[in-house]
Amino acid sequence: MVRQASPRTPEQSAQDAPSAGILVRVRTARPSLAPSERRVADAVLADPGQAAELSINALGERASTSPATVMRFCRAVGVGNYPQLRLALAAAAAREHALGGERAARGGTDISPTDTLDEIVSKIIHNEVRALEDSGAGLDVVALRQAVDAVATARRTDIFGVGASAFVGQDLHQKLHRIGHLAFIWSDRHAALTATALLGPGDVALAISHSGETEDTAEPLQAAAERGATTIALTNDPDSTLATSADLVLTTCVRETPFRSGATVSRIAQLAVVDCLFVGVAQRSYDAATTALEETYGAVQRRRRPARRTTAGP
Repeated sequence: MVRQASPRTPEQSAQDAPSAGILVRVRTARPSLAPSERRVADAVLADPGQAAELSINALGERASTSPATVMRFCRAVGVGNYPQLRLALAAAAAREHALGGERAARGGTDISPTDTLDEIVSKIIHNEVRALEDSGAGLDVVALRQAVDAVATARRTDIFGVGASAFVGQDLHQKLHRIGHLAFIWSDRHAALTATALLGPGDVALAISHSGETEDTAEPLQAAAERGATTIALTNDPDSTLATSADLVLTTCVRETPFRSGATVSRIAQLAVVDCLFVGVAQRSYDAATTALEETYGAVQRRRRPARRTTAGP
């Protein structure tokens, strides 16, 4: 069984992905920062380029706090001093500009009431691409490898999730089932708690929640831990209730937008992490998994209509 995780400091949260960009590290550390430090994070995330041009006193004033708090914020996100933060923010702003273009720089990436449908499409794709890139940069590969080991050798894997997270859980359940792994998905709290009564050492419980504070997901995971199962949390907040009670934590890194509502960009990032987990498990028994995927594909292939042939013109 994997050793139970202990609560982490903001500095540890930011250092989970030392190779990640500064904005990814700020978003990762933000939920566990003190309120005054969180205001600094919000000022930085709102406009990294402009923040990079400010003195430490000016950034403190913008965040309604002191230069000393700004320095504590620097340490919390893994930056040694304020000049280093300014350099990192300037580089991040240049990258944001290059990826988003002039449109993103001028109008941001949030949906506005005056956006055309073309602009909505462009912003959604931009947000989803960035969520995938940021989540990939911030994903703890060591924790992912341990999660792959646990699922690959588990007697059974029980997956908990409600709402949009349940759809992600269903995707993982189907994938694992197709390669012969015993897996279950529970989106009802009572059914999930009932299922945990049958878990024990050698089993895996994986809970999915963007916020990490959904009681219907956190309670079954805790019950599974009490039964001795290895517990895995997939969440956007590495310091959430769900994460701090799990043996292993897999994180997404998704920006909040007014129209996200937990079911758009966050779902895409969760699915990407699920795909990484599944492929890692399948790779452990490559030949058997490939055969199983071919056989399960063939089981429904005959139910498909043959492709239409186009008639050549004169």
